[in-house]
Amino acid sequence: MSLMVKITLAAALILSIGVPFGAFAAGEKTRGRYKTALGANLFLFFGTMILAAVLMFSGNAMAAEETAAAGVSATGLGYISAALSTGLSCLGGGIAVSAAASAALGAISEDSSILGKSLIFVGLAEGVCLYGLIISFMILGQL
Repeated sequence: MSLMVKITLAAALILSIGVPFGAFAAGEKTRGRYKTALGANLFLFFGTMILAAVLMFSGNAMAAEETAAAGVSATGLGYISAALSTGLSCLGGGIAVSAAASAALGAISEDSSILGKSLIFVGLAEGVCLYGLIISFMILGQL
């Protein structure tokens, strides 16, 4: 990948993070503004990722010079899949822990005898992150 493509992708990723929160989240902190900012951020981020995939994998893959590059791109896709399995499982685990922990704190404040039961649910939510990490280690072991 050329230097110009790398610079363009870096700038696009930085802008996809900065622009939505600067444009939509300024002013009064309301839930609707942050949802709009998060939606625009996700749209721009995944749009940038799709554009990057198109730029990286476009061209004649059957050429004799690029047969070695095909192995490199397969390795790169393996690293991307390992990163996505870890990242998305941790994102889901974080959402689950936030819901379980806030409910557990509310329940513990009313009845302190259920502390052990509530910690089990928080631990189960954290297990999702560990499963994603194990899958990413399995993927990296195959590369």
